[in-house]
Amino acid sequence: MNVGHSRQQASLSKTGTDTNGACQRESATKVSVQHEVFDAGREMDLIRDRSPRTGAIAAFVGVVRDLNDGRDVGSMFLEHYPGMTEKAIGEIVAEARSQWELHDVTVIHRVGELQPTDPIVFVGVGASHRGEAFAACEFIMDFLKTRAPFWKREATSEGARWVGARQSDTDAAGRWRAGGRRGEGLT
Repeated sequence: MNVGHSRQQASLSKTGTDTNGACQRESATKVSVQHEVFDAGREMDLIRDRSPRTGAIAAFVGVVRDLNDGRDVGSMFLEHYPGMTEKAIGEIVAEARSQWELHDVTVIHRVGELQPTDPIVFVGVGASHRGEAFAACEFIMDFLKTRAPFWKREATSEGARWVGARQSDTDAAGRWRAGGRRGEGLT
């Protein structure tokens, strides 16, 4: 597990025209695993600005808690497998894109030493309608928790401990596998 560097993959928006000559942009994807803090507001502005077709942006920001499973958490250390982690996140995004028409997806996950109240993860989705944006954002987050190779160690008053996947995360991802498509019918 290498935590000494960060890696970013991004597909930039490209502008083209459809058969009627109307300006269209291809969808954009940004996946970043990084030590640096992110600015959620700036990321949402970028999602909005990359496609004039975007009518809804749904975002999730995960934050380090100071309490987990009844234990005080002084800090958290996140490790990842460079290259493999970004690939797994890209596959999750591709799966979401196959289910919903998305204009823009940004996933940023931090690694390294983090303190309570530090942001850990940002998932932002731009789509034409809120139902697609909400559903895709939730889908990406549910599978990020279960399929992306991250390892989390918490420093507690009782010593350091590795944190495993929660059953509730597995259950949330399982609902999607069972055909649960949330967000349908919302515009």
